[in-house]
Order: sequence, then C-alpha cells, then structure tokens
Amino acid sequence: MTLTEAVEQALGVRPISSQSLGGGCIAEVAALDLPDGQRLVAKRGAPGQPGLELEAWMLAKLRDHGLPVPEVIHAEDALLVMTRLDDGGHLDAVSEARAAEVLAALHAQTAEAFGLERDTVIGSLPQPNPWTEGWIPFFAEQRLLYMAGLAHKRGRLPKEDLAQVETLAGRLDRYLEEPRQPALLHGDLWGGNLLVARDGTVGFIDPAIYYGHPEIELAFTTLFGTFGETFFRRYAELRPFEPDFFEVRLDLYNLYPLLVHVALFGSGYLGSVRSVLKRFR
Repeated sequence: MTLTEAVEQALGVRPISSQSLGGGCIAEVAALDLPDGQRLVAKRGAPGQPGLELEAWMLAKLRDHGLPVPEVIHAEDALLVMTRLDDGGHLDAVSEARAAEVLAALHAQTAEAFGLERDTVIGSLPQPNPWTEGWIPFFAEQRLLYMAGLAHKRGRLPKEDLAQVETLAGRLDRYLEEPRQPALLHGDLWGGNLLVARDGTVGFIDPAIYYGHPEIELAFTTLFGTFGETFFRRYAELRPFEPDFFEVRLDLYNLYPLLVHVALFGSGYLGSVRSVLKRFR
C-alpha cells in the first residue's frame, strides 16, 4: 500500500496530489493536497523506528501550550497525518524576533519536576524522562550518561571517552546551578525543524519534548546556527540570561546533542565531544 493509499484509508478521501518530502531513514514523508483544499503532511514510520503516535502526542502538547506546530488530523503508530505549515518565507530579523517570543512563552510553561509523563525520542533515539526533582541529576543521568552509554553500546563512543563523560557527570555542580523552575522545551531546535511562513510566522516540527532548563534548548540553537543575534536579543528582553551562560554553560549543554549525533552518525562528531570534555576536565 502506498502512503497516499494509506492516507485515503485513514481519512476516507483520496488526495489529489502527493509530493515526497525529506524524511531520511526515520519515516516516509509526503505533502498532500485534498479535494477540499486542505494541505497536509503524512508520515509513515520505517520498520524498527519509534511509533508516530508519540510524535502526535508531543505535537498536541506543544499546541496546547501555544507553540505554532502542525495540527494532528490522524495518528497511529504507523501513520501520522497533520496540517502542513507554510514554509515559503525565510528567517530574517522579524521572524527571529517572533521565534524568540513564542519560545520564551513556551519556556514559561512549568511543571513540578524535570522530565515528563512519557519517555520521548530525539531523532530515532530513545530519550528517557523520569520525573526528577533536580535539574543537575536529571541532566547528568538522563541526558549525558544515558546518551553516552547508548553511543558506547553502538560502538561509536570509545571507552575512554565514556569514562570522561562519567567523570564530568559526577561534578556538574561545579558549573551548573538549579534553575528556578522546570520549563517546557521543544527539545530539538536545529534549523530543519523550523519553518518560516511568507508572513514571517515561525512554525516548529519534529519535537523531542520534556521539562528541563531553557538554557539547554537555547544552547542547542547555537550548535548549527539555528538563530542569530536578533533572536537572542529579543529572548533576553523577555527572559534575561543568567551570567556566564554564553561563556561557560552553552558548551557544556551542547555536549548532549553532540553525544546524540555520535550515537546516530558516528565518529565525525567525536572531535567536538572531546573538545567539550577537555574544557571541563
């Protein structure tokens, strides 16, 4: 059964057009148009990949908290159908400021602990989210140690690097402080998960949500140049940065997405991991 046929079976209406979109090895993705003018995106998971019902649940949670994300039309583990966000614009000063505003509002959504009621995924990798009272133990155990261990099990992080991550995880309190409260995070804010409409409105896709420290989200946006100076200036007007974020903690927080990339893609990211570990010895 083709993806278009699967959508027809799920919605009871046959799309009049279908265009393949990039989905990599995680899912087959297509942009669809319905006879009534609806513009949709459909995803069908690859064998062995995480169920798409989880992605639908994450999108619904973000949407409920005001983040501009696709609306879920149909969700099951094997098939996700959602509205298609306009992506005909480009990131400029206006759209960066708007992105800062909606993310600052998202980060104002709080919980009583760090984690989430469900484990999530980042890319195709598991992301455990047990409720944890403190941010530092959560970041140490559920982010650094978990992902380093997974990368090592996959044969992509050498034993000596794993040992250095373990050492660093045991003394994070030298560099980090507990935030005032947990914040809801998108969790995977690289540029490919950001869509800009013709009017400058910014939308977000492919989340990896949990309640954590906003600094880890903001740090990740610098790893691959998601946003520029306008974004950080506007965000700081709404939620001022604590001292030494850019100078110290940004690199430390980016160790987690770097370990994710080692686990996913291998040794090409080892040099960056080792640079962070060397800095925080």
